[in-house]
Amino acid sequence: MQERIHDALRRNAVDEALALAQEWAAQAPDDASAQRSLSATLARAGDPAAALVALDQAILLAPDEAGLHFERAALLLRQRDTGAARVALDESLGLDPNHLPSYLAQAQVALAQGDLAEAERLSRTAARIDADDPRLVALNALLALRRGEPDAAIALASAASVQLRDDPQLLSVLGFGYLAKQHWAFAEQAFRRVSELLPDARALWPLLAQLAARQGRPDEAFERVAPLLADPATATPALRRAAGLHALQAGRGEEALEHLRAALSAGPDRAVLRGLMALWRERNDREDALATLEAALATSPASGDLWGARLALETPGTAEGNRVLQHWLAAMPDHVPALETAMFDRDRAGDLAAVAGFAGRLVQLQPGHPAAEQFLVEARLAGDPEAALAQARAAVAAQPTEEARTAMRGWLGRLLDRAGRTAEALAHWRALHADFSAARLPLPPFTDAIDAWPPLASAAVDAPSPMLVWGLPGSGIERVVETLTAAGGPVLSDRFGSQAPVDPLRSPQTGQALRSGAIDPAQVVAQWRGHLPARGIADGNVVDWLPWWDNALLLALRPHLPEGLLLVAVRDPRDMLLDWLASGSPVPLALESPEAAAEWLAQGLEQVADLHQQDLYPHRLLRLDGAIDSPPQLATVIGQALGIQLPPLPATQRRMPPGRWRDYADELAGPFERLAAVAARLGYPDA
Repeated sequence: MQERIHDALRRNAVDEALALAQEWAAQAPDDASAQRSLSATLARAGDPAAALVALDQAILLAPDEAGLHFERAALLLRQRDTGAARVALDESLGLDPNHLPSYLAQAQVALAQGDLAEAERLSRTAARIDADDPRLVALNALLALRRGEPDAAIALASAASVQLRDDPQLLSVLGFGYLAKQHWAFAEQAFRRVSELLPDARALWPLLAQLAARQGRPDEAFERVAPLLADPATATPALRRAAGLHALQAGRGEEALEHLRAALSAGPDRAVLRGLMALWRERNDREDALATLEAALATSPASGDLWGARLALETPGTAEGNRVLQHWLAAMPDHVPALETAMFDRDRAGDLAAVAGFAGRLVQLQPGHPAAEQFLVEARLAGDPEAALAQARAAVAAQPTEEARTAMRGWLGRLLDRAGRTAEALAHWRALHADFSAARLPLPPFTDAIDAWPPLASAAVDAPSPMLVWGLPGSGIERVVETLTAAGGPVLSDRFGSQAPVDPLRSPQTGQALRSGAIDPAQVVAQWRGHLPARGIADGNVVDWLPWWDNALLLALRPHLPEGLLLVAVRDPRDMLLDWLASGSPVPLALESPEAAAEWLAQGLEQVADLHQQDLYPHRLLRLDGAIDSPPQLATVIGQALGIQLPPLPATQRRMPPGRWRDYADELAGPFERLAAVAARLGYPDA
């Protein structure tokens, strides 16, 4: 439909284009593209007031779309002088081919229609008339932003604004440029100024709300959009969604529930579902959860996200859980996540025939599906290990990328382990680590023991309850974080991605700096707190997954963060070493040899033992030995430590069972001997 409208406009058949746009908007009232096209066509027809109404509806449906805000600014400016606008449009049809405004007007129309190439062509033509005209510089700033070049857009807009001061479009370019750079405060400042300059700036409110939320002001964010919610014409599902998520972050449960329910009724949405699941768990309101999800499934039975949420309300392996899973499979028989869930469920139940059946179906739908291929090989392992291992080696070689081959090589090592070929498995793992050691991080040193600690301060009565989460390689800490995240908690895993906060807890050298006095303990905590709003945490209640830990951090945490709680995942140290060898670790650490890894693990675990035995800081040891492969047990272990009830994750791929280290007692005798003493300190048997 959009192409037909564009074709009519290119032929100057404005009436035809308008009829098509009105038909599309009527058929798809919740489609921002339809409303945008209607707005552009109405503007071309000389009715900017009606165009503004359609464009405002588009903005409410897609508040994050930069181009919509630029087009709104242009429409409002045209409404102030419709005569000049008509002249510009006439000129854009070629009445004055050497007049700069004609090209600028045509470029604006091209941008409104999403034709970036045409707008760039017009810009190049206009540059031959006056390359330094600030209006052309402003157009080029907008083009740079639309090309995904925020630095260039900001530079050009700043240059043009010297002569075009308080131009709404230029300010919008600056705002979206800063938004792309994640400079939230500068973006907010620019958009606030736009809202002051333009009449009826309600369409900007959702964007200003988003910026307030980004800076840790969710209450303000919700209040920004609340007036729009009172008007049925503006209370779109997209706005309900945004309002519900702002209210959720602000701790306004009743309002969050109301708006998220309304948003869900318009169609499945992953973020909305996560928010609702968190609210239902917090309120222990299974009845409302069931009613809402069943109603949603009645209208959207082909939504995997809805079925996944519905299944999460049941305990895996129970009759009701199996019934829901069967209904999911019946509704979506070729849905890969449903088949994966069923495959892992049957694996957990020990039903190998059913596992093989689901794996075979997955391979038909997705040839080379890693987990399914692995299950099919593993089904052959007991009866014909040679054939299974040959098939596994062929599967590894067939992977299209080095990353995929690496993951499959780890699996091949675990197959060798399951086949009882411990020496081959160990040699395979050592070779795998050696291949990637140069690209991985060196093992950071731990500080020496500290004899005297600063007093543990008293937490304020109304202090937040932050949690720091950490575990050494092989501990299973990633499954703890996955469980907490799935429960809807304020879990931050950003330290493991490209947007890691630059605070002292990021660096493994901070412990030594605290110990030597090179860094102020109060500043360590102050900087950590100061980064939380930009990470989406407004109230200080956070679960922060740390890549590193050293007891020397307690020199800062004891006096300045007494309200904190440290969660430490542990297993038998010898199983941890074996798991690290077999599965790697969340932090990409270089494992040069089992002996070096055991020495480093022992030092880290000795700090854990000191922490626990001397009760150096509020903490919980999460012993995951028997829970690592059982999502219900894992949820129970974490929930009991925190005094809450957590839902289990779906079944995941199994790790090596507790005590497996004993089968490697000969091959790894030296490393295990180094870990024996700390294993005893942590309560694990000698053999």
